[in-house]
Amino acid sequence: MRLAAKAAWRREATRYVFTGVGGLICGIAINAFFVPHFMLSGGISGIAMILHYLVDWPIGMMIAVFNIPLFYAAYRFMDRSYFLCALYGLIMFTASIDATSFLTASPAVDDTLLSAVYGGLVSGIGSGIVFRFNGSLGGTDIVVVLAKKYFAINAGPVLLGINGVLMTVAAFLFGAKPAMFTLIAMYLSAVTVDKVIAGFNTKKTVLIVSDCGETIAAAIMNEVGRGVTFIQGQGAFTREDKKVVFVVVTLTQMAKIKPIVDAIDCHALMIVQDAVEVLGHGFSLPKYRSEE
Repeated sequence: MRLAAKAAWRREATRYVFTGVGGLICGIAINAFFVPHFMLSGGISGIAMILHYLVDWPIGMMIAVFNIPLFYAAYRFMDRSYFLCALYGLIMFTASIDATSFLTASPAVDDTLLSAVYGGLVSGIGSGIVFRFNGSLGGTDIVVVLAKKYFAINAGPVLLGINGVLMTVAAFLFGAKPAMFTLIAMYLSAVTVDKVIAGFNTKKTVLIVSDCGETIAAAIMNEVGRGVTFIQGQGAFTREDKKVVFVVVTLTQMAKIKPIVDAIDCHALMIVQDAVEVLGHGFSLPKYRSEE
């Protein structure tokens, strides 16, 4: 019990630390890359940035104000742990935005397109760090969670609808060019978030259907050093039982498996797919497991 409690405390501490780091990075991205070129971030931050461009109100303060009804809903309908972490993330995020507002006076990049690229990458890294450690910065995160929990609506349509409205308003107020640059930044941010969450060391899952499954499995274990699993299969036409070879490998190991299979059975069917995240023996251990 003591080890479990210690591991739980360590997970929560890590969650809060990286939520704060991610919030700081997102705040820097907004002031260093987006604001100098009249671009927007997504969700509540985008609304606050539009008002900042129009009436020069502090972005962080407005984000905090707009989040009040959302946090009331989170307090009413979400668990206490999520509410507290999201509140902490919001405080760190909004404080970081207003504390780094001096960066807008001297843009990090003069070119708008490059600023969109860098801004998307940096904000994506910040958001990805937050999401990777199950944190939250409030805003549309709360909307997405509530929509998923109570209305079974996935995150994609919710975020697409909110950001679509923002792009329309931005194009109307500031012109088509800033809106298009914002769209580029949002796309790069979304891609970067996925990469940070999943990790850059992508694994491959391989399914091999062959009459020589036993021989192929033995060669993979001996020459590649990777464990193999047999899945019982049956040909739909021949009705013959087959052992389907299933293995998870790195990219470099994948390059070794192809010639092995080809040498043993050149007619084997091999299916290779990306594995977003692999947890367990020989790969990364889940974050919720305690260290012994």
